[in-house]
Amino acid sequence: MRENGPVTSATRQPGTSAAALPPRLIATDLDGTLLRDDKSVSPRTVAALAAAEASGIEVFFVTGRPARWMDVVSEHVHGHGLAICGNGAAVVDLHGGPGAHRFVKVRELARENALDAVRLLRAAAPGTVFAVEQTYGFHQEPAYPKLHMEIPDNLQPAEALLAADGPDADQPVLKILAYHPDLDPDAFLALARGAVGDRANVTRSSPSALLELSGPSVSKASTLALCCAERGITPEEVVAFGDMPNDVEMLTWAGQSYAMGNAHPDVIAAASGRTVANNDDGVAVVIERMIAERV
Repeated sequence: MRENGPVTSATRQPGTSAAALPPRLIATDLDGTLLRDDKSVSPRTVAALAAAEASGIEVFFVTGRPARWMDVVSEHVHGHGLAICGNGAAVVDLHGGPGAHRFVKVRELARENALDAVRLLRAAAPGTVFAVEQTYGFHQEPAYPKLHMEIPDNLQPAEALLAADGPDADQPVLKILAYHPDLDPDAFLALARGAVGDRANVTRSSPSALLELSGPSVSKASTLALCCAERGITPEEVVAFGDMPNDVEMLTWAGQSYAMGNAHPDVIAAASGRTVANNDDGVAVVIERMIAERV
């Protein structure tokens, strides 16, 4: 289902101290956070996730990845089977396995907003090239580099891809990707946010100058807030993990949050705590301690 109405605030509200409430939900990013650099989930982390679920703590994967890239963790979603994908653009039921996932909630980027963003970024940063992520399709401009290890469905200018009669026009746009071959990643992010304004939410999760643009109110934090509100879970009952700028809002919203040892400086500043790096099972380290404290 598509959703375009008001969203639950992703700003942490004053209230009971997070430390005074036992956690009810763990929200974790994947790449650079839960996954090791080789994209595996370590046996220690698998055991920690299972122990969290067994103790009554839900685990949500909250990622910039599209649903079709969720096979790395699809067997670890436990009973609820849900993951937040595309930086909050979709809530996906992974029970069907790779290629058979079901979109539970879709928060699309309006095509007119996407076209405005493309126009503004082309003017602000000449040389920017684009790709378009939809629920089931992936399209890119001919000059867009091979960053995603997949064959695009269409090769056309972004304006044609986003046209009302463009490829897969019946599918909502989840996000657009903007790549610049020369700019510093953080400088490109700041430039794009200034240029695009309120037409889209602009963030990044890649070490390269690759930006991700979603609907204006769409982020990991705002979609996680919606999922938690549906379950009667408050921000103070959420523990979040992340490593890159697209995690900052989520880490700020959650009652307890941890920057990975390998995290971006903005993530370290936003989190309430810090753990060791992803390759050292930083998420598992915190979960193991949480569960030990519950006994």
